[in-house]
Amino acid sequence: MFLNSFGLVSQAVGQIFILGAIGFFLVRKNFLTRQGMDFLSRLVIEITLPAMIFSQLIRGFDFGLKPAWWIFPLMSFAITGLSLIVGGAFAGFIKKGGEKKQFLSLVTFQNSGWIPLALVAALFGPEQASLMFIYIFLFLLGFNILMWSLGVRFLSNRQGKVFGLNGLFSPPVLATVFTMILVGLGLNRFFPALILKPVQMLGDSTLPLAMLVVGGNLALIQVKRIEIKPAALLVLAKLLILPALGLLFISRFSPPPLLGFLIMMQLAMPSATSSSLIIARYNQEDLLISQGILITHLVSLITLPLFLSLAWQI
Repeated sequence: MFLNSFGLVSQAVGQIFILGAIGFFLVRKNFLTRQGMDFLSRLVIEITLPAMIFSQLIRGFDFGLKPAWWIFPLMSFAITGLSLIVGGAFAGFIKKGGEKKQFLSLVTFQNSGWIPLALVAALFGPEQASLMFIYIFLFLLGFNILMWSLGVRFLSNRQGKVFGLNGLFSPPVLATVFTMILVGLGLNRFFPALILKPVQMLGDSTLPLAMLVVGGNLALIQVKRIEIKPAALLVLAKLLILPALGLLFISRFSPPPLLGFLIMMQLAMPSATSSSLIIARYNQEDLLISQGILITHLVSLITLPLFLSLAWQI
């Protein structure tokens, strides 16, 4: 049973890896330049992902969702808080202040959108995948706000005010909130197929494009040398202890299967690639971020199928 689950998840992860590898080689072979990657990233974040969110929520969201919709943003706060605690416990072994903050960010924030969406698309049938997409979009409501407020404070050395509006007003968050308002007012019933079908077609391009972006961004990472101790601590905290705690939670509280899968998946994800965007935006020295993102994405090719397969056995 475990081997069957492991094979199924490994195949799904392999499909995602192939898409990411295409993006990686397109950049390395200069078919895509850094400017081209910037354009592709903006296209996905500002156009195709909001279209995907709109088309999925307008057809499938219901305020009577079970579990209740508001659980998912709260879940993102809880997972981020747990990750922060685990990261803080290991950050004490890192002496340099700048490295400590970047290490803490790498443990605290995961690739919570692109890889989970692609993994769900590869693993589930259309009906379950649509529901899981909605769960992930709602989860990202909380996560994006934390990433672009608390994450910015970790990585930019900004003091004082923690909360930032970037996460609140990002196009995916706005698309989620706007569509939920339409559903709440009952206006979703009045959208004709003439509008919904092109928007859905545009949204359907999100996942392959997003994985090209992930692979391309990894190709742009310049890792001069690997810091062995921080790298080992990061893999231990991020890819072993956090998903192990997820297994413990699922076995102890037995949440509904899809909810448990979402929890396990988020806790097992590699570090957020958006951390590299933050340090570049605020002109911070890249002490650990690039190597941490690269290492966790590579190691997760093994740990992600392992822990998701174990979760399916519970």
